[in-house]
Formats: sequence, C-alpha cells, structure tokens
Amino acid sequence: MAGCLSEDERAGLFPSELVAHRTPIPTQIVSSDEYYPAPQNDKQRDVEKRLLAMADELGQRQGMDRRRFFQTAAGMAAAFVVMNEVYGSVFDATPAEAATPDMAQARADALKDQLILDMHTHFLRDDTRLTSFVDMRNAVGKGGWNKELAGKEQTIDDLKFANYIKEIFLDSDTKIALISSAPSDIAQDWFLTNEQMAAARDKINNKAAGGVATEVGTKRLLSHAIFTPGQPGWLDNIDAALALKPDSMKGYTIGDNTHKATSRYPWRMDDEKLAYKSYEKFVKAGIKNVCVHKGLFSPLVEKAYPNLRGYADVSDVGQAAKDWPDLNFIIYHSGYRYVGNTNVDPALAFAEFERTGRIGWISDFAEIPAQYGVSNVYGDLGQVIAMTLIGEPHLAAAALGILLKGLGPERVCWGTDALWTGSPQWQIEGLRRLEIPEDMQKRYGFTPLGDANGPVKTAIFSGNNAKLYNIDLKKADLDLRGDRFALIKSDYEREGPDRSNLRYGYINRSLA
Repeated sequence: MAGCLSEDERAGLFPSELVAHRTPIPTQIVSSDEYYPAPQNDKQRDVEKRLLAMADELGQRQGMDRRRFFQTAAGMAAAFVVMNEVYGSVFDATPAEAATPDMAQARADALKDQLILDMHTHFLRDDTRLTSFVDMRNAVGKGGWNKELAGKEQTIDDLKFANYIKEIFLDSDTKIALISSAPSDIAQDWFLTNEQMAAARDKINNKAAGGVATEVGTKRLLSHAIFTPGQPGWLDNIDAALALKPDSMKGYTIGDNTHKATSRYPWRMDDEKLAYKSYEKFVKAGIKNVCVHKGLFSPLVEKAYPNLRGYADVSDVGQAAKDWPDLNFIIYHSGYRYVGNTNVDPALAFAEFERTGRIGWISDFAEIPAQYGVSNVYGDLGQVIAMTLIGEPHLAAAALGILLKGLGPERVCWGTDALWTGSPQWQIEGLRRLEIPEDMQKRYGFTPLGDANGPVKTAIFSGNNAKLYNIDLKKADLDLRGDRFALIKSDYEREGPDRSNLRYGYINRSLA
C-alpha cells in the first residue's frame, strides 16, 4: 500500500464508504490517504443527529425511507436547513423546502442546466498501488452494503473511471470537467500518467460525441499534463507531455506529495534556473495555464516535514506571475493550509480568522495581486469548500470573502477535488446556498455572494474557467444540451436518479 498515511495511522481510521448514514452532505471530514482526517466534532455530531431525525420525520410523511429521502432534492435542502440550525444562518435553505418535495425539486430543476465547469477532478489508474480504494469497495460488497458489488471482485476501474463518469456527469450538475493527477518520485505511484489523462479525455469526449472522434465542438473533459522540475529527464518529459496537447500544465512544488518523507525534487515557482525553463517551453507551445498545488500543509505537517515548508506555501507565486505575464498561474486549493496528515479541525482555522482576520496562506495568496501588481493569478477552490463547509461554514464564507476581495470575482475558479469526497453535487449546492453573513461583510469589507445564478457565483462556477480555457459558454450550452451525455442523463433522471451519497476515503471514528 502506497500513500501518505502509515499503517498505524490507517488502523485508527474507518472506510468512509461503510458509514451507516449516507447523508446528502458529509457530517465529518473525509480524507483520501493523503492526509489524516479530523474526528467528528460536537457541532458535526449535532448536525448528523438532527438530520437523521428530520429525515425520519419528513421521509415517513412522504412515504420514503431515510436513504431514499437523502437522495432527493428535499433531502439536500434538509441538510442545509440543519446546518443553519447548528451554525447560524449561512445557507439559503428553508424548512418549507425540506418538507415539500415539489418545491425542492422545482428549485433543483431550475438550476440543473446551470453551467458548472469543474477544473479540478481525479480518479486513479488501474495499476495503482493505492489499493485502499479497491479494498474499501470490496468491503462494501462483501459487507452487503451494496448488493451489486457482492460476489464480484472490484478493481480501480470499477471504482474510479466508470464511477467518475457517473458521479461527475450524472449525479452532479457538472457540465465540463478537467482530469488531474499527482506525481511521485516513484513512477508507479502517479495517480494517472500524462498519457492516461489524455486517453481518459479522448475516451469521454468521443463517448459524448456518440463514439465519433472529433476535434471540434465542446468537450466534456479536459486534461492536465504534469511537469516535475528537477526529476531525471524532466525537460524531455515536458516535450512528451506537450505532444499530448494538454489543456493546461500542473505541478507540485513540494515534489512528491504522496511520499513527503522521501520527496527528492521540490522546487519553487520563482526559480529562474529551474521552473522558468518549464515556463519557456509552455509559452513556446502556446500553453497559457499553469496549475500549481499549494497548501494542505498544516503546522503539524510542517513540523513533520520542515524541509518542505518553503515549497508548500505561496511565497514564490508573486514573482513568478510578475516575470511571466503571458501565463496564468492557477493556484490549486488557493493555498489553504489547514488540511494535513494530522488532526486539524477547520475550527482552528476559523479561530485564527476571528482572532486575526486572516486564514493561513489564503490571506497571503489573496494579497499577491496588490503586492506584485499582477492580474494573472487565480484561486482554485478544490478542498476549500469541501473542508470548510462541513467543518465550519463561517470559515467557508470567510475564505470566499478574502479571495474575492483580494483576487477579484473574476479570478476565483470552481474546482472540487472530486471524487475523493464523492459526487461534487453537495459542494455545488453548498456554494449555491452559501452567503457571507452581513456582520462579516461589514466588519471585513466583504461583498455578498448573491444568488445561485447571480454574477458572482456564475463567474466562479463557469465564467472564469471558461475565459481561462477559451470556452464559448453560449455555444457550449447549446452543444452540451444535445450531446450523448445529455441524453444519458435525461434517461437516468427519468428512471429515477440513484445518487449514492458515498465518499471515498477515510473518516476518523474517535471523539473530538
């Protein structure tokens, strides 16, 4: 088993697929094997308790068991109603919507055609050594939780690629996605190779086009190619990657994120003798978008890997952006720090915000445009929404407020890091319903997020990514409504969608 967690750490965790209650949104932090999840805290336990009670009451009234209720639009609304009860009014959700299926479904139907461009998604390769994902799926079948899995040995393809299509394009309102990966100093431990990402892109786009390969028309899937400055043969590898015609490039400045303890080739974005050689090749090839993993490196992770601290933070972003104005630097996770291999509760990040008005590394990142006079820096929301929304929704509001104020609403981009936390629909609904509380707006000068289809959220969900990737949204809307995936989804919904509400990874069963 390869991964960031040790055997002893994994022994204290529990497969998230085996949780007893498949709630519409998670009721505690779910991690992959890249970091150690925080235990469920008191407020999260309260959310879960109230949500189960509401599901029993409203589901029985509507002739549905708890699991079926959780699969409905009313069940999703109920989750955010309960979040408001526990955390205070942060989400646009009412008890009437939760109690009235027609009202909830009408709202969902009104928004289902909203263009959602998720430029941060994952699945794993068939021959991965990250076998925990396969082991968990086998356990689901053998334990009788999903009868369709029983009696059939599971593979990564069963779990990831086919499931990726289902949960991204059928179980969520995502219209266009970008498949990403993570590198390693060990070749076999890349999530996906550059060739595998390109093949997945072509396979899905051909399927969307009805099985006919095409270079024209709107694509359902875009792909990264990974670059690894400093690794043996890395410049030649960039040339090979560029030949695959990636939609953007992606790098990890800490080098091997999967094996931090042995990472041999960390690099800085502002290294003129190393990273700048990459940028030269990108510009020459016509690549404009450079995505860089930053953050997810808590103070306790820093203590474990102090040598990587200067590569994980955002201190190298500004100078690189200033020196390369023809490139767009899209910072994945927006530098959000408070996720790592140790128990880091988002409540700690929110306590920091209440004390200082800042959020670790997100604030530093948001200040870069003003400090360096640049406009080519963008913030990706992967893990930012997923980790803050269920841990401390006021932190999600604060993070968005900081990013929008510093970067501008035209440079905050939608990404979910799915499938690690299951179908991204709950994150989509979270942002659609989230609002920055008025007292927070007044105190910190934050602007409102507005309606689900208002200008700010529309820019985040689609407009900003569309500009980065040269997607004509009007044309895309027309093309996507008539492709094969639209027909498949229509049949899927007509037969009755079966959103699993599963999340893939680990939860912490100890008490906070």
